[in-house]
Amino acid sequence: MGYHGEAVPVGVTYRLNLPSVLVLNSCGISKSGDQAEIAAFCAHVMELDLSHNKLQDWHEISKIVSNIPNLEFLNLSSNPLAGMTLEPRWAEAFSSVRRLVLNNTQVSWDTVLLLTREIPELEELFLCHNEYSSVSSSSVACSTLRLLHITDNCLKDWAEVRKFGSMFPCLDTLVMDILQRLFPKLRSINLHNSGLNQWEDIEKLNFFPRLEEVRLQGIPLLQAYTNAERRSLMIAQLPSVSLLNGSAVSDSEREDAERFFIRYYLDYPEEELPYRYHSLVNKYGKLEPLAEIDLRPRCRAQVEVHCEEKIEQLSIRLDQTVAELKKQLTTVVQLSTNSMRLYYIDKGSAFGPEEMKYNTRALHSYSIQDGDEILVVPKTK
Repeated sequence: MGYHGEAVPVGVTYRLNLPSVLVLNSCGISKSGDQAEIAAFCAHVMELDLSHNKLQDWHEISKIVSNIPNLEFLNLSSNPLAGMTLEPRWAEAFSSVRRLVLNNTQVSWDTVLLLTREIPELEELFLCHNEYSSVSSSSVACSTLRLLHITDNCLKDWAEVRKFGSMFPCLDTLVMDILQRLFPKLRSINLHNSGLNQWEDIEKLNFFPRLEEVRLQGIPLLQAYTNAERRSLMIAQLPSVSLLNGSAVSDSEREDAERFFIRYYLDYPEEELPYRYHSLVNKYGKLEPLAEIDLRPRCRAQVEVHCEEKIEQLSIRLDQTVAELKKQLTTVVQLSTNSMRLYYIDKGSAFGPEEMKYNTRALHSYSIQDGDEILVVPKTK
């Protein structure tokens, strides 16, 4: 990596500062070169791509990295590191790196664990095409890692995958082989109280080719929905699942759920529509919203209060009793509650006034509507 340019005239100080992103892939590099030159020219380098070179000695790599003090991203993909030992004292040179790419290096898993221990702020790690069939746990967790990309390896046992949980407790993105290759015969999965918080997590369950039963309760994603919405949205998202949270999914329930799903997303912008929405629209077409019918009992009514020659428009609460209505009317008709008799007049009925005799009777039991009348008659002494 040394720089060899034209001779600098005596008495002239000259230094070339390389850009913050330095790409040296496929350059045939196998040695570090002059470390003083690396330090001089790479002072501002933050991202270094050394992929597809011939580096096979961790000591040489550490010489390069230790002289780039601001290095945050390092790509060593496709360098022949199989069987190469990384000494702990060399690993300290990587301490500033936040994103490390080791794809297709066949780097040993022990070396990976050493790097995760020695890099205090490692956030992203790429380990694709390294032929891992098993992984060992680490006694020291790497709590800073947020993304692990480990596709195209030979991991086939869920017990191996579970080890990532204890090694990387703050991991929020795990990219692995497509699920149908990893678990071709998986029939049932229980994800109770897991941390799933987006619909994309649910959609990925469809990659299991034989999945029939799913248990999904207590996950953050579903907290904002009613019980009916949760079940319908889940059924619509999982077309091959026949048993959800222990209850069988009938054909009629599935159709209702899928139609509900389409209507649920009718007003969403195009860029926010889930993939499943489009396939269901192809199946059922774009559905019109269902008519909204409010079956809740009315809570107020606008009535005319008649008392002798006086007429007042009044809004009354229908959840109150006759006694409470009398109390409300005292200021309207200037009578005490003991001095009035009330009659209800249904404007839409042919029957005459109905005396409201019982003080404890609720007003909604009279089916009072807007425009009806309340007749107040003073009691005679």
